[in-house]
Amino acid sequence: MLSGAVKREFDPKNMPFRRLGPSGLRVPLFSLGGWLTLGGTVKGDPVKEIIQTAFDAGINMFDTAEVYADGKSEEEMGRVIKELGLRRTDLVITTKLFWGVRKGPNQSGLSRKHIIEGTRESLQRLKLDYVDVLFAHRCDISVPMEEIVRAFNWVIQQGWALYWATSEWSAREIEEAYRIADRLRLIAPIAEQCQHNMFHRERPEKEYEALYRTEGMGTTVWSPLASGLLTGKYNNGIPEDSRLANHSNFFKDTIKSLKEPEGQAKIQKVRELTKIAEELQTTPAALALAWVAKNPNTSTVILGASSPKQVMENLKAIYVIPKLTDEVMEKIEKILDNKPEGAPTYGRPALDEFGRQ
Repeated sequence: MLSGAVKREFDPKNMPFRRLGPSGLRVPLFSLGGWLTLGGTVKGDPVKEIIQTAFDAGINMFDTAEVYADGKSEEEMGRVIKELGLRRTDLVITTKLFWGVRKGPNQSGLSRKHIIEGTRESLQRLKLDYVDVLFAHRCDISVPMEEIVRAFNWVIQQGWALYWATSEWSAREIEEAYRIADRLRLIAPIAEQCQHNMFHRERPEKEYEALYRTEGMGTTVWSPLASGLLTGKYNNGIPEDSRLANHSNFFKDTIKSLKEPEGQAKIQKVRELTKIAEELQTTPAALALAWVAKNPNTSTVILGASSPKQVMENLKAIYVIPKLTDEVMEKIEKILDNKPEGAPTYGRPALDEFGRQ
């Protein structure tokens, strides 16, 4: 993009925005992720078409990771941002560190060395001066938590990232990071990127419950459609052009489970959820996405897409959220029958429902 060229203006359209956890950063309720698609199964001009469609529809947050397609996801995203002439201040760009792109004792993990060097390499691939949020893609139990917290803060002090966050950390690990940040007067993580969908609820709805309440933590949800299972596309087998078919080695356990009683039970639940979607005049995918988005602890739902059409189909969920009345949510809960149990009360009587719980 030539210097001084006209930038493409961002129009949020009807996209709702929420704060990312306790921070002041506003993120779109639906964002676009690059896992398995951008730089992987989708390369070149199709990547540009997907990102342009998302941007024009009100999505300005794009999520990737150093490990996605061995760094090619970051490269494709950076290239497209430049070619489309997107104004950097209009965007929320997030990436994740842990696995690295090369083998070696210090080429992965969350040592101070890899956090600093990995960040620099991610920025080079993205062709950006900074990312808005830098995620710790997993917790590294081989590194002292104080080193991890200090390293992410050092990166922020350099201006290479504005915030840091976690992904698939346990509540105990996140609490330890908060405690150390508080003791050292450093910046704590602002969000957790976790799997959350109708079939995966225990960690985001129960384990993190205290963190939502005490720390104001928010989630950037991945796999909201359970790898496509909640779209209904696998009700009668695995289509050739589906995610499970294109990544059969990665999803071999999932594919195997669909042939077993537990997997068949999930498919039956999807069929029943499809009936509710039809009653609401929408698709099973939009219903499942709206269900996750309705949760007040969800900051953004990360969409995966292999085509512009898929982006637009998924964004129909925005119009479904208001339709999820208490009555509809009760019907969904009855079908799912997997709501995490609350903490035990040991027989204590309930408090007045209008008072502080």
